[in-house]
Amino acid sequence: MLIIKANGALHDFISLHRQNSHRIGFVPTMGALHAGHLELIHSARKTCDVVVCSIFVNPTQFNDSSDLEKYPRPLEQDIALLSAKGCDILFIPSVEMIYPSNLDTRLHLDPGPIAEVMEGASRPGHFDGVMQVVYRLLDLVKPDELVMGQKDYQQVAVIRYMLEATNTKVDLTMCPTYREEDGLAFSSRNVRLTTAWRLAAPSVYRTLSWAKKSLGQKAPKELEKRALALLEENGLLPDYFSIVDGYTLQPVDDPIAHSLVVACTAVWAGPVRLIDNLVLKSGTPN
Repeated sequence: MLIIKANGALHDFISLHRQNSHRIGFVPTMGALHAGHLELIHSARKTCDVVVCSIFVNPTQFNDSSDLEKYPRPLEQDIALLSAKGCDILFIPSVEMIYPSNLDTRLHLDPGPIAEVMEGASRPGHFDGVMQVVYRLLDLVKPDELVMGQKDYQQVAVIRYMLEATNTKVDLTMCPTYREEDGLAFSSRNVRLTTAWRLAAPSVYRTLSWAKKSLGQKAPKELEKRALALLEENGLLPDYFSIVDGYTLQPVDDPIAHSLVVACTAVWAGPVRLIDNLVLKSGTPN
């Protein structure tokens, strides 16, 4: 695996692969890699000749400076995992390379309602930072395929909007959420869970699964209310539990009127914030 830290070197190697008509897959990450990230690498490997992964802890998507400071950065471990999984190029840029002082990297895009609910409501400015960094990385890597995970369902929806709004020619692939045996979605933040909070955390997936089984038996608002109560009963502090249209991310009143229905949630497990989602209605893999 080739490790690149400079934009110029990245450009040279990408250009070489382009000359050989290689299909390039790209997996952007903030490091602290886990099995879920490695599944994204595996997905990209199946459809691409060259797989590029980036590790960049993006400061513009953190609205809490303490969360940015606490974000784990086990770089040597990440390098070993990527190398073993068959990643071809690891790009590790500095903040100065992504956001040079002589370049305005802001997008000035408004995704509208899809970015105003759930994570958008809880973390103002978060998606502006996400769009900014992904667009910048895409401009540097210039991949054919961008691979992201379903765990960040709303983020994928916002990036899909950004790609269309900027006419960026790249295929977006969303891979199913990868989970522990007890249902907990893999997350870089899981390592910060104490033993007690780790035991409580799987109730997130159990509650999502309950909502899926219960869809159609009660009104979505009633399901949301009961889901919040279930999460609290398991010791978690829910931020939201929303049953939404899978395309617009707007609230669902009548599931029959929607072809794709998704439950999205965010909870606090002590000092650690966890997000997850589950497709309640559709043929889409969960």
